Amino acid sequence: MLSTSFKAQGHPDILSTHRNTLMTTKDKHLTKRGDCIVAVNAEKGLLDLDDDIKEAARSGDTVISLKLEAGGEEFTVRGRGHPGLTYTDPSDIVVRKSGYVCGRTLMVEADKAACDIQEDLRRVLSGDGVEVTFTMSFTL
Repeated sequence: MLSTSFKAQGHPDILSTHRNTLMTTKDKHLTKRGDCIVAVNAEKGLLDLDDDIKEAARSGDTVISLKLEAGGEEFTVRGRGHPGLTYTDPSDIVVRKSGYVCGRTLMVEADKAACDIQEDLRRVLSGDGVEVTFTMSFTL
């Protein structure tokens, strides 16, 4: 298993209501149109991940999980790798319930999206500057 962690921050405009995706971004600002975004000002985009992680993600057999923790609450989403994953986006990390792949996609066929985050954690994530810890795991 490979893993990596990074920090990000909450934001007052975080809604976490998107039904198909969940996203973090290095961007510091957010509007309410970004309803899949769960944290901003992230330390990492997909481009920042190590090469061994990128290689592991390109296998359809790899199980990828993303855990977020903030304010004593936590949420984990699991999905799969895909041969088309490139991890080239410098700012964003997107979890997708679908099979769509682009440079921003961390995993496909995810079991959850932003709308599945429990209400207590949504409230925490909407706190301005709240620290959010993300841990990604890649099981081959």
